[in-house]
Amino acid sequence: MTTWRSTFGHEEPYDEQVDGIETAIETARDSGYTVIEGACGTGKTMIALTAGIDLVRDPDTDYERVFVLTSVKQQLRQFEADLETINANLPADADPVSGLTLVGKADVCPYNREGAAGIDDGNVYDRCETLRDRTRDLVGEGGETTAGSLAARARSQQIGLADSGARDSGGRFLETAGEPTPYPPDLPTYGDGGPVGAETEYCPFYARYLEDLPDEGSDGDAAEAVPYDFTDVGMVTPEDLVALSVRHGTCPHSVMGAALGHVEVVVGNYYHAFDPRTTGTFTGALLDDSTFVVCDEAHMLEPRVRDLVSDGVADTTLRDAETELSRVIQPVKFEREGRNAQGGSKTADADLVRTELNDSDVSYDELVRTLEFVQDLRDELDRRVTAHLDRKQRGWQSNLTDLRDDEIPLRDPAEPAEDELTTWARDAGYRDADWVRAESVGAVVARILNEAEDEDRARSAPAVGRIFGQWYRCGHTDYFREIELERTWNETEPADSWRRAYTARLALHNCVPSDAIGERLAAFGGGILMSATLEPIEAFTEVTGLEYLARAEDRPVVERRYGLHFPEKNRESFAVAAPKFTYDNRGHPGDDTPTRRQYADAISTIARVPGNVLVGMPSYAEAEWFAGVLEDRIEKPVLLDASSDDETTESLKSQFFAGEGKVLLTSLRGTLTEGVDYSGDRLSAAVVCGVPIVNTASPRTKAVRRAYDEEFGDGFEYALTIPAVRKARQAVGRVIRSPDDVGVRVLLDERYARDSWDSVREYLPADGEFQPVSPDMLGMGLERIRPTLESKR
Repeated sequence: MTTWRSTFGHEEPYDEQVDGIETAIETARDSGYTVIEGACGTGKTMIALTAGIDLVRDPDTDYERVFVLTSVKQQLRQFEADLETINANLPADADPVSGLTLVGKADVCPYNREGAAGIDDGNVYDRCETLRDRTRDLVGEGGETTAGSLAARARSQQIGLADSGARDSGGRFLETAGEPTPYPPDLPTYGDGGPVGAETEYCPFYARYLEDLPDEGSDGDAAEAVPYDFTDVGMVTPEDLVALSVRHGTCPHSVMGAALGHVEVVVGNYYHAFDPRTTGTFTGALLDDSTFVVCDEAHMLEPRVRDLVSDGVADTTLRDAETELSRVIQPVKFEREGRNAQGGSKTADADLVRTELNDSDVSYDELVRTLEFVQDLRDELDRRVTAHLDRKQRGWQSNLTDLRDDEIPLRDPAEPAEDELTTWARDAGYRDADWVRAESVGAVVARILNEAEDEDRARSAPAVGRIFGQWYRCGHTDYFREIELERTWNETEPADSWRRAYTARLALHNCVPSDAIGERLAAFGGGILMSATLEPIEAFTEVTGLEYLARAEDRPVVERRYGLHFPEKNRESFAVAAPKFTYDNRGHPGDDTPTRRQYADAISTIARVPGNVLVGMPSYAEAEWFAGVLEDRIEKPVLLDASSDDETTESLKSQFFAGEGKVLLTSLRGTLTEGVDYSGDRLSAAVVCGVPIVNTASPRTKAVRRAYDEEFGDGFEYALTIPAVRKARQAVGRVIRSPDDVGVRVLLDERYARDSWDSVREYLPADGEFQPVSPDMLGMGLERIRPTLESKR
């Protein structure tokens, strides 16, 4: 009997779970990674948690924690639930496994959660940093009071409010997560005999956290400020964290940061491990060889990390940086010219600027040079956007409301070369140093402005400086530079300016994130990467850098594949040899083509099976057209998804799940075909129309394809085809989620059914589940399972 069985959360594991757990433990002992493709119902979450916790609790290993990363909120909840199951079934003499879920400040800030003190999702991050800085200034070295006094002052203000009988719209005590806090709904202020209106707002929750921290120089650490016992409380969800913290009057987000290095299981998102800013300021302590990492939904690792390690800067940020630079330069410039700025003496400001410059390696001339660079760059950006619109959309000034999102490549995406903006800068007289030094200049500008305004808040100049440095340093094959135009609307801009209709962004895209992924995975002690759709695993290990770890660092990478083990009689799976659903074959939505007629017939046939049917189309436009076709052909209600906000999507899902069977059409690029729970009788059939390859005409897509050509040999296969098939498999995988589920899975396109030059059949599981059938035989296949579907209704 192996030790992990006492940790496993259920009475008996599946055979696949036994193999997966023991493989992961053995591999991680050798600092390796286990890669698992496991169908829904394999129990991958329990495999990962059991293996990781066993390693953490084994005194013969150096593992101290399990770090779970997932891109899907539903899966995050699943890890929380499985850890609670493990704790509920541990031996009576075992301590519960401590766990913590990481979320952002907006989710845990008591004021933001309740819409109090003027704090909301739009300003919570800036307001939090400002209030923290003010609180630290009041209690730090040379400060006016103590953290304990500030917390007590806030409580006394509340008591005074209660004694006076006063009331306000928020009630006398701020309440959140079902717990009353010791503080009023409004922010307290501190003023020690100063003039009225000069009081300083501060955060009482943060003040209490500072009070609970051990004294500097002591042997204690921040965990002493956590108001609960790690060894006793078990899994702490965000709601639990808020309740435990505010009951004590302390800051939930600060408590989260203090606890994350001490719990046995940390559950977070990919950005907690791969976003440079997040790891630099929050989760860096987890990124070492004492961590066993779990990458869930690992088929999304590559595109998610590509986004996280790409960067850019908006035109509005450039504008704000220009203003910030001018504000720092102006007092020195005016003093040198013997005149006053803004009608008053700026000598003190000039002294501040000179002092800060003297304490840094940045010169006044570099400030001026960087300002000129930013100004000229904005002029060049304006020129390029205007020229692009003149060329592509004549008369655009009179039709601003018709403009749509767009891209302006700064080089031929199919031919790696220096980008046009870099060439422009050199021709304009800007040197390498002007790109590189902008980062130091931006940091000094922010420091001067924060000192002058006594407010430590985010500034634009450092962000611009960072991008300038990256723009210069990053290569021209692995990175692609372009101008992105995002459709917005700004009435304050001139009526004939593109800035009224667009937000422009200088974008620096990392085309090949394998190095970034591999370097981060190399930092951990070992782990598991898992998903229901990883095939071909050999390609997955290449694009995630695992193959390099195995080859160059001699760290084992072990693969496991587990298929569906639910009753075969409960499902039918077809690959239908309908004509390829490509633009050349189908034409525009609404065209009467043979391909569209065949697909309309096939979808109508599938839509008539008992229960709910999900139809995934290549785009929302195609979904809209087929919805109209189905409304005339079937008796079921037809629902249409569109690109919309989360609230609208949730409402549509609720409508789909309620009552009798319906048909829901959506885009395979939307949110309803992946990460949504359709268990039980929520879904009887799912059909994917075509192979959902992204728009190959996009400059960014072309650049990624070319970079993958250079790195892996076949860019179209690695960057486009394989991710498309994984997305299709995710969509049809919504149907069968448990042993009792009954359903139909259909891949509708001959590329899934036949071997040909562009066939994708090789990327489907080798278990033969998806039977090739002709369109005219599809109905007969569906009849085989109809009685079982009807018996489940």
